Amino acid sequence: MDVLYEKGEATVAEVVESLPDPPSYSAVRAALATLETKGSIRHEKKGAKFVFTPKTSAETARRSAIRHLIQTFFRGSREQAVAALLEVSPAQLSEEELDRLSGLIEKARQGVKR
Repeated sequence: MDVLYEKGEATVAEVVESLPDPPSYSAVRAALATLETKGSIRHEKKGAKFVFTPKTSAETARRSAIRHLIQTFFRGSREQAVAALLEVSPAQLSEEELDRLSGLIEKARQGVKR
């Protein structure tokens, strides 16, 4: 999916070429077929090749994946998910990142007060 989001569209061969340690051509083709079956991507025939494109934006896919992650591993608790992220490597957060997180929390608080 990352390759398709980056390129906008790609053939199986282009996906394989873009991966740092790619699986076989057949494995990539099978993965793309699965993604298409699940409705994440679509293909069209251009000449003799199939060209695959994402059906949703990267932002939409990201939000969906995060919702699924929170539901699956944190029983729907966003607070527990955020706490887990902060506990993983708190020393690696920069002052700028901490400031941005504080700003997002404050913005969320303002939304709750309304």
